[in-house]
Amino acid sequence: MDITITVNGTEHTLDLEPDMPVLWALRETLGLTGTKYGCGIAACGACTVHLDGRPVRSCTLPLSAAAGKRVTTIEGLAPVGTLHRVQQAWIAHQVPQCGYCQSGVIMAVAGLLAQHPNPTDDEIDAGLTNVCRCGTFVRMRAAIHAAVSEGVAS
Repeated sequence: MDITITVNGTEHTLDLEPDMPVLWALRETLGLTGTKYGCGIAACGACTVHLDGRPVRSCTLPLSAAAGKRVTTIEGLAPVGTLHRVQQAWIAHQVPQCGYCQSGVIMAVAGLLAQHPNPTDDEIDAGLTNVCRCGTFVRMRAAIHAAVSEGVAS
């Protein structure tokens, strides 16, 4: 079945099963490997992408649910040759340790900041449910506040 989705600004018509998770269409069909597989049950957030601007877990999202919608991956978060303000803050605050989950965390944070431009710690706690096994949550929080206070363009 042909399903048309727009990924990082480019329209793709994919001949895939409608129940295939968006994660696998991105990674295996489109070659966008920045979105990671973590748990496969939408619990950890390593697979977070934006669907029409909202963060979603792509490992359980059927491709049919993305039909006709805009998907943004970590590769498309910022224009080519630039970094999103969250990516800049992540580097400045040395957030990643192993880095595996960080593309999903960055996508979740970018979505959070789109909804809450100046989030409180409670809003960060409620909005950022991704799991990082390295435990860099203190640095994540500092980087989120820096991305807001430094006013870096997204």
